Amino acid sequence: MKSKIIIIAAIVMLIAIMGYMAWDLFLSAPPEAKNPWEYKLGDLKRVDSSILNYTEMKPFKPEMEEVHGVDVDSSGTIYVVGKNRVEIFSRDGNLKNSFPISGIGTCITMRNQLIYVGILDHIELFNISGDRIKRWKRTAPGSVITSIAVNGNDVFLADAGNKMVYRYTAAGKLLNRIGQKDTVQNIPGFVIPSPYFDLAIGKDRTLWIVNPGRHSFEHYTMEGHLLNSWGSASNSTAGFCGCCNPTNFALLNDGSFVTSEKGIERIKIYSNEGVYREMVATPEMFAEGVKGLDLAVDPLGRILVLDPAENQVRVFVRK
Repeated sequence: MKSKIIIIAAIVMLIAIMGYMAWDLFLSAPPEAKNPWEYKLGDLKRVDSSILNYTEMKPFKPEMEEVHGVDVDSSGTIYVVGKNRVEIFSRDGNLKNSFPISGIGTCITMRNQLIYVGILDHIELFNISGDRIKRWKRTAPGSVITSIAVNGNDVFLADAGNKMVYRYTAAGKLLNRIGQKDTVQNIPGFVIPSPYFDLAIGKDRTLWIVNPGRHSFEHYTMEGHLLNSWGSASNSTAGFCGCCNPTNFALLNDGSFVTSEKGIERIKIYSNEGVYREMVATPEMFAEGVKGLDLAVDPLGRILVLDPAENQVRVFVRK
C-alpha cells in the first residue's frame, strides 16, 4: 500500500513540475507567440495615405452634445441631428438655424420641404423653421429607427430593433414591409447585431438596404421584391470585416456607393455594381473605436462624414 502511495505522490509531483515549467515558458515567450490565433486589427488599419484621391477640408462642429445623423438637400444645405436638437448649416458650415427636439435624434432626412427626424422608436416631421408638423406613432414595440428615405409620396424607415424596413405614405399609412425572411423569394432576412441599419433610394426609384450581419447590400423594389445583392465578409480592403459592416452608406451622384465601417474605421467607394473602387479616408484619420460614421453626399459630390468621436461634420473632396 505504501509503495502505491509513493508512486501516486511521485506522479502528482511530476505533473506539478511540468505544469510550472510550461507556465514559465508561456510567461517568458514573446507576446506574439502567446496566442498565434489572436485576432489583431493593427496591420489592417495601416493604409498608405498616398493612395487617397480625396482630401479633407476644414470640418465644422455642431453645438449639440451628441451627433447621430446627417443629411444634405439639393441646395447643399446640411442638416445634423443628435441629442435634443437639430442644427441646419450652410454649405460652408455656417449655422443657419437650430431647434429643439424631444429626445435622442437617431437619423434625419430633408425632402419635400419637410425635415424627417427619427427619435428612437418613432419619427417626427418639422418645417424648415423648426415647427413640428406631425408626430407619427411608434412603428412597432421595440423599434429603433436608424434611417429614413423619402421619394415622392413614399417614406421608408429602417427599424434596427425589429430588423425590418417599412414603407409608408407621406400621410403615415403603412403600405408594406420589406426584408422579412422568405425562402420562397430567396430573401435571407436582415441580421442586425448592433443598431446600425441604413438605406437609400436610387435614381431609378429602387431601394438599397444594408444587411450588416451578412456584410452585404440588398436591392429591392419599393414593393419588397429582392432584385439582387452584393458584398462579402473579408479582411481585405475590398471586403467588409467584423461582425456587422458596413454601418452607414450614401449614394454618390453617379450611383456608386460610399460606405463607412466600425472596427476598421474607414470610408470607401464602390461602383454601382459593387466593385471596390477606392478609399476616401483611412483608419488612422479616426479615433479608434468610433462607430456610426453617418454619410451624406452634397450636389457638388463632396462626401460629408459625421464623426461622433470628434462631434464634427468632416468634409472630403476629390483632389
